[in-house]
Amino acid sequence: MDIIAQARELAKEIQKDERYLALQLAQQQNDEDKELGAAIGKFNLVRMNLNAEMSKSEKDKARIDQLNAEMRTLYTEIMKNPHMLAFSAAKDEVDKLANQITNILMMAINGEDPDEIDVSAAGCGGNCSSCSGCGQ
Repeated sequence: MDIIAQARELAKEIQKDERYLALQLAQQQNDEDKELGAAIGKFNLVRMNLNAEMSKSEKDKARIDQLNAEMRTLYTEIMKNPHMLAFSAAKDEVDKLANQITNILMMAINGEDPDEIDVSAAGCGGNCSSCSGCGQ
């Protein structure tokens, strides 16, 4: 099996992982939540209005401040939604998994022994110039 085929097999295994499945379920619950969808729609409309206001040559500071405040309120409302909280937590777990996989690949490409790579090294991007100290 060539390396690209192996990468595809890894991708299939990721899609079977409980973290990935939890993210898919959370996304579906977000999509089915009418209140959340309405709040996101309202947020996007306010953001478009803010962008339009910001692009005017003569900016209305009071209007910009009002739209910013409205956006912050809507954002807080969206992020407090139970479905969005579950989605954010599930996404964090999948992102952590993806970072661990990426770290293994990048460090192996840089000559490290894949079996010796510490996947718990937080924040490692495979480039030691931004290292927080994994000891490598």
